[in-house]
Amino acid sequence: MAYEIEDIRMGQEIFYHLLEHHELSEEAQEQLFRAYAENERVQNLVKSQGDAAECDIERYGDVIYLIPREDNTFLGFSKAQLKQVLCKSNGTDKDYYLSQFVILTLLVEFYDGQGATSKTRDYMRVGELQNCISTRLKEGAQRFSEEEEDREGIAFSNMSEAYEALRSDEKGSRAKTTKEGFLYHILNFLQKQGLIEYVEEDEMIKTTKKLDQFMDWNLLNQNHFQRVKRVLEKCEV
Repeated sequence: MAYEIEDIRMGQEIFYHLLEHHELSEEAQEQLFRAYAENERVQNLVKSQGDAAECDIERYGDVIYLIPREDNTFLGFSKAQLKQVLCKSNGTDKDYYLSQFVILTLLVEFYDGQGATSKTRDYMRVGELQNCISTRLKEGAQRFSEEEEDREGIAFSNMSEAYEALRSDEKGSRAKTTKEGFLYHILNFLQKQGLIEYVEEDEMIKTTKKLDQFMDWNLLNQNHFQRVKRVLEKCEV
C-alpha cells in the first residue's frame, strides 16, 4: 500500500496527540478523529507506530485510545512503580497484590451487567468498598485451601493478612499504613488515570466514560478478568 506525504504527516500528528494525551475524542479533535476513522491508510500508519512503541491503538465509540501493553514500563507502569505509588514505603508483594485486589473488587462491584452495558451502578461509597474488600478477603481465606489458592492464582490468606495489618482510622487518615489511607491513594491513582471520579468530601466513587468503555469493549472480553470475577463471586455471603 502506497502512502502519500499527507497521510504520513496526519498519522504522525495523531500518534503524537495520543502519546501526549493517551486519547483522542471526536468531540475535542474532530479533524484528527475523522482522519483516523475514515482513512484506512492513516489508521494503519498510526497502528504501526503504536506497535513500534509497544502500544495498542483502539477506537471505542467516539474516542481513540493509546493503551500501553503489559510489559511497557515506559508509557505504562512497572510493578515496582505501582508498589511505590500505591503501597507503604516498606510494602511487600502482599501489599502490592492487595492493591490489585482492591481495584478488581471495585471493578466487579460496578460492572456485573449482562445487557447493552456491563455497568450496574452509578456510584459507590468508600465505606461500602471497604466493607466489600474485608468481606471478600475473609470469605476467600476461609473457603480456599492453599492448593486452591495456587490453582486460582489468588492468595486470599496473604492479602487478608496484609489488609488486617493496616490500622483503622475513623478520622480519614491518608497514611498508607491505615486502611483508609491505603484506599485513598489507590482511588487517587485511578482518578489521575482518568478511570474514576473520587469525590472526597462525599466519600463517593463514580466511574468515567473512559473506564466504562474499557470494560465494555476490552477488559470484559479478557479471560483473566472473567476468571478473577468467578473467584470473587464464590466469596459472596
